[in-house]
Amino acid sequence: MSKNRQRADTVFVGGKVFTGTGPAPVDAAVAVAGGRILAVAGENEVRSLADTGTEVVDLRGGLLAPGFQDAHVHPVVAGVQMLGCDLSAERTIDGYLAVVAGHARRHPGAEWIRGGGWSMDAFPGGTPTRTMLDAVVPDRPVMLTNRDGHGAWANTRAFELSGVDRTTPDPVDGRIEREPDGTPAGTLQEGAMDLVARHVPIATPDEAHAGLLAAQEHLFSLGVTSWQDAMIGAFPGNPDNYDVYLRAAREGSLRARVVGALWWDRERGLEQIPELEERRRTGRAGRFNATSIKIMQDGIAENFTAGLLEPYLDRCGCATANSGLSFIDPGLLTEAVTRLDRSGFQLHFHALGDRAVREVLDALAAARTANGANDNRHHLAHLQLVHPDDIGRFAALGAAANIQALWAAHEPQMDELTIPFLGPERAALQYPFGDLRRAGARLVAGSDWSVSSPNPLWGIHVAVNRAVPVEDLDPVRTCGPMPPFFPEQALTLAQALTAYTAGSAWVNHLDDVTGTVEAGKYADLVVLDRDPFAHPGEEIADTRVLRTYLDGEPVFTAKD
Repeated sequence: MSKNRQRADTVFVGGKVFTGTGPAPVDAAVAVAGGRILAVAGENEVRSLADTGTEVVDLRGGLLAPGFQDAHVHPVVAGVQMLGCDLSAERTIDGYLAVVAGHARRHPGAEWIRGGGWSMDAFPGGTPTRTMLDAVVPDRPVMLTNRDGHGAWANTRAFELSGVDRTTPDPVDGRIEREPDGTPAGTLQEGAMDLVARHVPIATPDEAHAGLLAAQEHLFSLGVTSWQDAMIGAFPGNPDNYDVYLRAAREGSLRARVVGALWWDRERGLEQIPELEERRRTGRAGRFNATSIKIMQDGIAENFTAGLLEPYLDRCGCATANSGLSFIDPGLLTEAVTRLDRSGFQLHFHALGDRAVREVLDALAAARTANGANDNRHHLAHLQLVHPDDIGRFAALGAAANIQALWAAHEPQMDELTIPFLGPERAALQYPFGDLRRAGARLVAGSDWSVSSPNPLWGIHVAVNRAVPVEDLDPVRTCGPMPPFFPEQALTLAQALTAYTAGSAWVNHLDDVTGTVEAGKYADLVVLDRDPFAHPGEEIADTRVLRTYLDGEPVFTAKD
């Protein structure tokens, strides 16, 4: 080898490469040296960069792609749940209760039974009862958050120890589901969770640290190399994960590249901005940077707290008096967004209902008028319901659409707990990924794990097919494959894959060094067992991750 040519540490040959710079994979090989991509070229040229010390990875007809980046995820919460009373693998009431009973039996000394991962659609009306839990754990308090984090299930002992009874009023930002005489029935919605959660022992620092590392390993196994944690701070039932990340970053156990979105406390106002600025200043260590702010503007449609422009319907199809919640008054939201934008923060919004989306876009428009254009790269997550008049505003304001594609499908929670209360006309406006893309919006992608699966390939499958993978169907609740969910809003495979790579790299301000397979960028790469572009779209979810690389070093290798 010429003295002027750098030797490759690793070369990838024998497959195709999705570089992210075009709409389809290319016939190419890739050389990596010193943690960065050295060359993307023909196989002969790349092999010429190898010598006896170079690892040669044969893709065997598979695909090499940029590492996935999850733009909206909660790894500490998910990891702690994985290591605790984790209900996420179950689908039925009996299954949930068996897990709770088994966990309580294995932990006889636990003061509280805490965990989560249950799904609303498993229960009549989406609301589990305290008596269900009393049947398996009558003597100790139990509190279990649901999979979306917007509700909790508690037993009688938990309500007793927390002093929550029929006389306890609902908080302004939540609701206690009640029996006819007003006694708490067992489910707490939104802000009402804190009535019990404030009494639940939170995970210790060591437990939270272990949860983060367990979650990181799981994400690596799915090809995820970077993410944005959508909630950095202390919140009901959870420790302050700010310190968890700083510990892992300083000791080097945090290997992924992570942007942290600092939690905006909706119970407070503008006075918290200096504290957030200080957290940003001190929240930079290793591969962790707390440079974003998370603002939750509304709730979710299933418990009728997503902010809507028109009221929810009742079971008979008549309008109710409830249009959901705006957690932050629109006037205060505009002031806060303008101040935070001026301070250089990126803003990461939870905006699920059409009113919440409009309130956020209005606030961003006001900030643009006051501050001018900048490179803060604000983004709105979830976007379940977007009014057609607001579709074009994303591109006009430079706001990215942060999609959770796995939700855009027919499944029991959608068909039983959402569509009937929106009505067919509004239901057809849900998850308008195609319209947003056609209107020029930048698409980025996230999973919202532990709310739903963190598998990017499953999210991409749904974005393309507008239907869940067959293996993810609930055999008890469905009779087979469901029809596509408003297929006119589907994305192409290239568009969906780009959202999960270059798109999320952009929103994380990592696009200059990651997100595409180009010479000079970090070798954050994923090896797939097949080229999904060469297979039917219905088979995307069958694709498996074989290897994941960070800086050219393997962080996951699948077992044969």
